[in-house]
Order: sequence, then structure tokens, then C-alpha cells
Amino acid sequence: MNGKKLTRSISDCKICGVCGGIGEFLGIDATLIRLAFALFGLSGTGIVAYILCALIIPPSNTYNQ
Repeated sequence: MNGKKLTRSISDCKICGVCGGIGEFLGIDATLIRLAFALFGLSGTGIVAYILCALIIPPSNTYNQ
């Protein structure tokens, strides 16, 4: 690994920063992650997954611009 940790983003945050944090970790645009959660949310799976991620993933301590 390159030493990166998965954290919730405080700079790219819409609700809890989960999608922004996953996007920063994977190096892709957070909008694509938000779209995936929205598509999975239609069946209820995305909503449960987002809530679990918001509870499990720790918040970031730094503000990345």
C-alpha cells in the first residue's frame, strides 16, 4: 500500500463525507461514487451501505483542498 487511509472527507462533503472520502482514496471523482450510491439506493442497498460507511469510516483530520 502507499500509506493512504480511508477516511470520510471534510472538504468534499455533501451529507457525511463518505463518497468524497472514497473518491479521494480511490483517486476518482466523488460524483461517480455518489451516482453509484444513488443507483443502489433505489433498491435500498445503497442507503444501508451509506449509513454503515458513515458509522464505520473515521472522519479525516485534515482539510484537503
